[in-house]
Amino acid sequence: MRKVLSLFLAFLPIATFTNGCGSVETDSGGVRLVTATEAASITADPPADLVVLDVRTPDEFAAGHLDGAVMIDFYSDDFAEQIAVLDPNASYVLYCRSGNRSGQAASIMKSLGFNDVADIDGGIMSWLDAGFATTTR
Repeated sequence: MRKVLSLFLAFLPIATFTNGCGSVETDSGGVRLVTATEAASITADPPADLVVLDVRTPDEFAAGHLDGAVMIDFYSDDFAEQIAVLDPNASYVLYCRSGNRSGQAASIMKSLGFNDVADIDGGIMSWLDAGFATTTR
């Protein structure tokens, strides 16, 4: 966690925060904050390269996640390094539990030049509140 925090603090000066959760918004492309309904639309008709990225812990992921999601634990010592090896030109739907960790992850992704990241405002909690399903598969 200390390494993630150090890397995040290194990116902090170039990150732009728009709310208390640390999420980033842009007008088009790049990293943007989306509603659960907008994220559901993206996943229902996904671009060919879509990655649904869950940045919660393994236990949280096992309890229920978006269908097809891959997990990178925000609290792992090498979180930023794992993000850095992802394709910055692919499309991503990003979430955590409430939006805090995904907001921080979105800032890291923005600083690394990711082109298409949709961060779910309110995380999986807003996804569930909107009535969308999760899976444990």
